[in-house]
Amino acid sequence: MLRGELALYGSLLALAAAAAPPAADKVDFTRHIRPILSDKCFTCHGPDEKARQAKLRLDTREGAFADRGGYQVIVPGKAAASRLFQRITHKSEALRMPPKAAGERLTDKEIDLIRRWIDQGAEWRTHWAYLPPQRPPLPEVRDKTWPKNPIDRFILAALERQGLKPSPEADKATLLRRLSLDLTGLPPTPAEVAAFLADRSPDAYERQVDRLLASPHYGERMALEWLDLARYADTHGYHIDSHRDMWPWRDWVIDAFNRNMPYDRFTIEQLAGDLLPNPARSQLVATGFNRNHMINFEGGAIEEEYLVEYVVDRVEATSTVWLGTTMGCARCHDHKYDPFSQKDFYRLFAFFNTIDEKGLDGRTGNAQPVLQLPTPEQEQQLQAVVAELKAKQAAFPKEQAAALQTSWEKTRLASMPAPSREGLVAHYEMEGSPVDTSGGYHHGRKVRGEIVYSAGQVGRAAEFSGEAHFEFPGAGDLELDQPFTIAFWLRTPRKPPAAVAPTGLARTA
Repeated sequence: MLRGELALYGSLLALAAAAAPPAADKVDFTRHIRPILSDKCFTCHGPDEKARQAKLRLDTREGAFADRGGYQVIVPGKAAASRLFQRITHKSEALRMPPKAAGERLTDKEIDLIRRWIDQGAEWRTHWAYLPPQRPPLPEVRDKTWPKNPIDRFILAALERQGLKPSPEADKATLLRRLSLDLTGLPPTPAEVAAFLADRSPDAYERQVDRLLASPHYGERMALEWLDLARYADTHGYHIDSHRDMWPWRDWVIDAFNRNMPYDRFTIEQLAGDLLPNPARSQLVATGFNRNHMINFEGGAIEEEYLVEYVVDRVEATSTVWLGTTMGCARCHDHKYDPFSQKDFYRLFAFFNTIDEKGLDGRTGNAQPVLQLPTPEQEQQLQAVVAELKAKQAAFPKEQAAALQTSWEKTRLASMPAPSREGLVAHYEMEGSPVDTSGGYHHGRKVRGEIVYSAGQVGRAAEFSGEAHFEFPGAGDLELDQPFTIAFWLRTPRKPPAAVAPTGLARTA
C-alpha cells in the first residue's frame, strides 16, 4: 500500500460506505441509523434535558431499549411491535413522528432502513470514533484479476455494487505525474519522466515510489495538512499582525515525516516534549504545537482574558487534532452529543494552563517564554563567552571594589556634572508647587485636596497623604515600544497608611 495514495483510497471507501446498503445487506447502525436519529429525532428525544419530550431518549442504548411500563420503543427483531416504527408509520398525521411542525419528516427510504435495522436485531453500536479499529474481512469480488492489493478489493466491491467497472490503467507518464504530485506536491521533471519511460523492469513503478519517499520534498508535502491543523503561522494573527518565528517548529514537523517518525513519538513530543526526562532541544521545539495560537497586544485588551483564550485554543486544537472531535461546546456546558463534561474541559484546560506567558505580548516578535535556538557556530561562541564571563567574575576583587566605590562616592559624587536634559519630557522639583521646570510646560494641576511641602532629600518635597489628587497632563504621553525612564525620590513612613501604597515605576530599554 502506497502512503501517498491513502487519501485517494480513503475518499473512495468513504463514498462506498456512505451509500445505503442494498436490500439484502445488513443495515449498519453507525452509518445508516444513527445519522437518521440524530437529524430527525434528537431534537426532541436527545441529550438536551430541557428540550426532551415524553421523557424519551433515543441517543443512548438505555433510553432506546428501556421498558416503558409494558412496552418498548424498540423491540429487537420485531419492527411491527416496536413503538418507534409504529409512530413513524402511523396513518394519523397528528400522531406520526416526527411531527409535521418539526419540519423534518422521514423519507420512505429512511423508514425502510429503520424497519430493516429493527428486524435484523436492532444492533446498537457506540460511535465509531470511540471504538478500537478492527481489520474488516476482505469483500468478495467478481473480477479477481483486477485487485493488486487488499484495498483494491474494497474499491472494486463498491464499484461492482453500483454496476461499474474500473477505468483502464493510465499511461506511465500520467502515473508518474500523479505519484509525484501525491508524494511531493511537485510535478516530475522531464528527465524523471524520460527515465521512467525507459525503465522496462517489472518494479519500475515501485522504484519511483522509493525515490519520491526519500526526497526531502516528501516531508514538505506531508506536513501541509498538519500545519493547517496546528494553525501554523509566522505572524500573531490579530489586527496588528506582527512577525514571529515559528518556522523551527515547522521544520521539525517536516523532518519528522522525512524520518518516518512513529506516530506515538510524534504525538508525545508535540504535546509534552518538555516533560520527557532530559528533553533534547528538538523535543522542546516540538512543543511549539502548543504555541501556534494567536497572540494579542492590542491596547485596551484585558490581559487575563487573553490568557484564558490562549489556553482554550490549546484545548480545542488538541481535541480536534488528536481526538478527532470538538470540545468547544463543553467550555460552557456538558457536551450534548459527545461524552465530554464541562469538568472534562477544564481538567484539560488546567493541564495546558502551565505556560509562563503574558496575556498581551508579541509586539516585537515571539511572545514569552522563548526558546533560544543558536546555530552550532553561535552555540560555540556563546559557550566561550559564558566561560570567559564566569572566569572574570571569579577573579573580580569584590571587597577591594566595594572600598574603591565608597571612596569614589565620597570624593567625586558631589562634584559630578548635572545630568543631560536632552529628551527630558518634564521635571518637577516640587519647590512649593507642581510646576514643570523642563520648559515643556506640563504643569501639574489640582483635582482635589492640597499638597503639603516640607524639607526633602534635595530641596523641598511634596507630601501626599492619600487625600490629595493631582494630575500631570502630557507628562505621561509615552510610547510603550520606545525607551523611557522615570526617576524620583520616594520616602514612606515605616507604616504607610492603607490609602498610600508606595509604588516604583520605571521602564528602560
